[in-house]
Amino acid sequence: MFNFKWKKIGVIAGLSLSLIAAGCGSDDGEAQSETSASEEMEYTITGIEPGAGQTETNEIAISEYDSLAGWQQELSSTGAMLSELSDAMDNEEPIVISAWSPHYMFANWDIKYLEDPKGIFGEEESITTIAREGLKEDMPGAHTMLDRFQWELEDVEYGLLEAQEKSFEEVAQEWVEENQDTVAEWTEGVEPVDGTPIELVLTPWDAETFTTNIAKVILEQQGYSVTLTPIDPAVLFEAIADGSADASLAPWMPATHGELYAQYEGQFEDLGPNVDGAKIGLAVPEYMDVDSIEDLQPKE
Repeated sequence: MFNFKWKKIGVIAGLSLSLIAAGCGSDDGEAQSETSASEEMEYTITGIEPGAGQTETNEIAISEYDSLAGWQQELSSTGAMLSELSDAMDNEEPIVISAWSPHYMFANWDIKYLEDPKGIFGEEESITTIAREGLKEDMPGAHTMLDRFQWELEDVEYGLLEAQEKSFEEVAQEWVEENQDTVAEWTEGVEPVDGTPIELVLTPWDAETFTTNIAKVILEQQGYSVTLTPIDPAVLFEAIADGSADASLAPWMPATHGELYAQYEGQFEDLGPNVDGAKIGLAVPEYMDVDSIEDLQPKE
């Protein structure tokens, strides 16, 4: 700690006033910077497809947050949004985008979610594994492995980035080869079988396609004959509930597929999350000096 001997009280008073003035100047500068960034973005959220669930949620956020008063969405497609994000990052320009996890955008670019104090975008979700009743008795080894499958969010997002250049089957095979210690934990004590058929159903979404293909590789290494069937979420729950499919690693809980879960609850077995931390929201590059939706500025 510095120890100065001031000779005049006036010096202290003058310094105090200077610090106060400097502090006020800093706050004004920060507000000006936020306003400048919002203005530079033309008070626009770079969104995705019209009619998408997140597009509708963004509209709710615009109506609920004072900081988004006068803002609008630029809608086109997910690909167009990612292209604009890439261009903005290359030039260190401000941008606010529709974002969701898991997605390779977080593995490819240094971006962050904006805090959502009003909870418009909901809580974090988990991607969950469910199985038909009786699977544990019919295929105890498969049931054990399905119950053990769990991935870190970052692993899934990196896999999705790799899948931009390769097929999901290739990326899944590589993941298994590079994570033999984890695979050994998942298969410990499991007795191999000889061609026992098992059908896994999934939503045709990238994250679920990646993890289900990993499950397929591991199950096949244990002797199972695996069929993957992409279907609509409503059909997925019905298939597990009536036993026409064996398991799924695709349901998002508690919100995204909560109504379907409740509709068929008691007609399947919930094996718990296989990926935690799934969410949606608004995101910006890390270099932007905003951390919350409330840090943005309304259109004058």
